[in-house]
Amino acid sequence: MGFQKIRKDVYYVGVQDWNRRTFDELIPLPDGTSYNAYVVRGSEKIALIDAVDPPKIEELLTNLRKLGISKLDYVISNHAEQDHSGGIPMVLEMYPEAVVVTNSKCKIFLQDLLNIPAEKFLEIKHEDTLSLGNKTLKFLLAAWVHWPETMFTYLEEDKILFPGDLFGSHMASSELFVLDEAKVYFAAKRYFAEIMMPFRTNIQKHMDMLNNYELEIIAPTHGQVYDNPEFILEQYKNWISDGVENKVLIPYVSMHGSVEKMVNYLTEKLTEYKVTVIPFNMSVTDIGEFAMELVDAATVVIGSSTVHVGPHPKMIYAAYLTNILRPKAKFASIIGSYGWGSRMVDMIKDLLTNFKGELLEPVISKGYPKEVDFKALDELAELIAMKHKNL
Repeated sequence: MGFQKIRKDVYYVGVQDWNRRTFDELIPLPDGTSYNAYVVRGSEKIALIDAVDPPKIEELLTNLRKLGISKLDYVISNHAEQDHSGGIPMVLEMYPEAVVVTNSKCKIFLQDLLNIPAEKFLEIKHEDTLSLGNKTLKFLLAAWVHWPETMFTYLEEDKILFPGDLFGSHMASSELFVLDEAKVYFAAKRYFAEIMMPFRTNIQKHMDMLNNYELEIIAPTHGQVYDNPEFILEQYKNWISDGVENKVLIPYVSMHGSVEKMVNYLTEKLTEYKVTVIPFNMSVTDIGEFAMELVDAATVVIGSSTVHVGPHPKMIYAAYLTNILRPKAKFASIIGSYGWGSRMVDMIKDLLTNFKGELLEPVISKGYPKEVDFKALDELAELIAMKHKNL
C-alpha cells in the first residue's frame, strides 16, 4: 500500500498481511490482518508510532523511505507484543539516532523480548507529553488492554488517538478509512471477543478516561482507521456493558448421535419460547465465530459425549476457551450422554472457574436419550426462557 496521508504531516506507514490465516497459532484470520504504524512529522521532531511484525519489516522501512524520512527521532511503543514491536530493532538499525519512547513496564518487556539496550529508551509516565515542535504527543497508560504494559498515544493538535490494539480488527484492506461499517462491525466484534473480552472491566475504566479527550480519528494497530470514532466507541460501550441478549449458545460434540439429538431437541424447544439459539458443532466450528457470539449471549449450554468418563477433548477446549474469555453470560448448563460411566459434569464445572453466573441443572442421558431425558430438556428449556424474561 505504501504510505497514506491521514492528516497534514500524519501518515499511515503500516503493512497489510493479506494471506495470514491464523494469529498466535490459535485465532483464525478469515480476512487476513494488518500491522499498523504511523508517522507524525512535527516542525522539529519526527515520531514513528509502533512498528510491525518482523516478517513485514522491509515493507515498513520501504514506506518510511518513500515518505522521505531520512532522520527519525522517536519510536513510540504502545504495546510490546511482537506484531507491533518486533520490527523496532530493525528500525533502530536504519535510524540509529532514534530513541524508544514508552512506559516503565513496556520498557522491561521490550528489553526481555527484543534485547533493546536500556540507553535506547526515553521512559514516560501517565499523561506525560512529548513535543515534536508544532505537534504534541500525550501518553495515557491503559494497563491490561490487553497486556499489563499497554498505553495510548494522543496527538493533541489533530485530536487523533493511537490506542494500540484497542478498537482494532483483524482484516486486511486497501482502504485506509472505514467505509463499510457493517463489515467492520463483525470484524471488530470478533476481534473484541477473541482478545479484549476478558479485560472489559479495565476497558470500561479506560473508556471513561477517554471521555476527557476530543477524538476526531481513532487509529488502532490492526484494521482500518476510524474517521467517525463514534461508531466504534458506541459498539464498545455495548460490548463492555453488563447487558446480554435473549440468546443461547450450544457448543457441542456428538460422537454417535445422542448428544446431537439432545441439542436439536433443546434448540427446537427454546425456539418455541422465542429464544434465539445458535448451536456450534465444535468439530467444524470456527472458534472466532463462537467467541464473537459469546460477547452478548445470556446463556451457554455445553453439550458433550463422554470419552473415558470425561468430556470429549474438543469440549474441554471449548469450556476452557469460554472460561478464559470471561463472557458476561448469566446462565450455563451442561447436556450430554455416556455409556458406562461419567465424571463429565464435574470436570466441565472445574473448567469454568471464571463463570460467576448461575449453573442450571445438567441433563445427562445414559446412552441414547429417552423419554425421561427429553422431559428434563423440556424443563431446562422452560427454565432458560423464564430466566431470560427476568433479565
